[in-house]
Amino acid sequence: MSAFVRVSGPPNSNFLVGYPGISATLPRIEGRVEIRPAAGVTAPVTVSLVTVSLQRRECINPTADSLLRSSLSSPKKEITDIVGKEMLLYRTPQGRESESILCMDLPFVIFIPYGRGGEEIAKRTPPPSLQLDKRQAETYYEIVVTLQQGPQEQRKFPFAVPIQRYDTLSTFGMYNRPESAERVTDHLVTLGISLPRWSYGPLDPVSVYIKLSPNPDWLSKSKKVTIQAITVGIDEEITYNPEGDDPKRHTKQLARHQQSVGVKMPEAGYFTNLGLVFPARELRDSEGILPRSKKEFPLYPVAGFTTTATLYKIEYFITVKAKLSSARDILLRQPIVVCPFDHAQCKEEMEGIELAARDAAHVSQDNPMLPACTIIRANDPAGMRTLGYTMVGGHRKLLIE
Repeated sequence: MSAFVRVSGPPNSNFLVGYPGISATLPRIEGRVEIRPAAGVTAPVTVSLVTVSLQRRECINPTADSLLRSSLSSPKKEITDIVGKEMLLYRTPQGRESESILCMDLPFVIFIPYGRGGEEIAKRTPPPSLQLDKRQAETYYEIVVTLQQGPQEQRKFPFAVPIQRYDTLSTFGMYNRPESAERVTDHLVTLGISLPRWSYGPLDPVSVYIKLSPNPDWLSKSKKVTIQAITVGIDEEITYNPEGDDPKRHTKQLARHQQSVGVKMPEAGYFTNLGLVFPARELRDSEGILPRSKKEFPLYPVAGFTTTATLYKIEYFITVKAKLSSARDILLRQPIVVCPFDHAQCKEEMEGIELAARDAAHVSQDNPMLPACTIIRANDPAGMRTLGYTMVGGHRKLLIE
């Protein structure tokens, strides 16, 4: 008989426990596979094998944003990978082809990798769920239950589960130390920038300290240089097939601020501080309605964020350009990290991460102490009682306790 399969998470909780990307929280998928009769309230279901796995699906369509699509453009690509390991939840005893089951509850836990893993892709922290505009690139996850009924019939039941990453929060100390860079043009002028921090979310302020210095060895020539304007911008760069033979890069400027200067290069150098606000995506439509979020993707208030997947990579840069006369212009690009949450949300997540780390200290990956399985076979005494039925005078009746 056909089976009804469902995956339920822990009570009052989601499938995802812990914070992916934070190793101290032991990120994992916890749940229970529930198998019941689909047709006929008490008709037993034949079960031979039950497995569960977490699958990551990726696809890219680099030409989705192009108005002119030629036959020479790269086609859409898709891949499917198993995250962690596939778990065997049930197998019939040796010598039997299948068993007749009335009710089956199989707890499971799948630990999500949280290390860099080097060349071993299976050990890398999986990229977060994401869908770009026009489906140029997307990553989503599914809990896939495989049910085998007899030697030939095998069915798969997918259940979407969104996964986020929390290792780019702007509240982490490693992102709150200054980053600096320098670039020289014509051996006359040096452009130096400094960022007080280098992780940003939507609507976070971005400050850039800028210094233009003359070359002391060529001071007479350097002082003839005129600083016409300084421009600060934020660029988003998407690389399709970063590990393939023909990677394609698409760069888009998200924000820009220009300051007119018009002064000769001072002997002590020119200092300024320019700032802009990291743009946030408007989620509401033209009528002010917030669209319903898809179950595979969290509703992020940004178009994208820093992430590296197998088929695509999204990076962000602070670009500073000094427009000069009597010398070549200077362009400097400094990579930054973009988080899907603003600074206030990052602060709110910190307490939850600490609590999850305390709870994970009592969990062992080798022996996660799962609850016992519940398997009610067709020949078990009072087996129908678990389905809410009983036999009265040879007839099935609803059980009222």
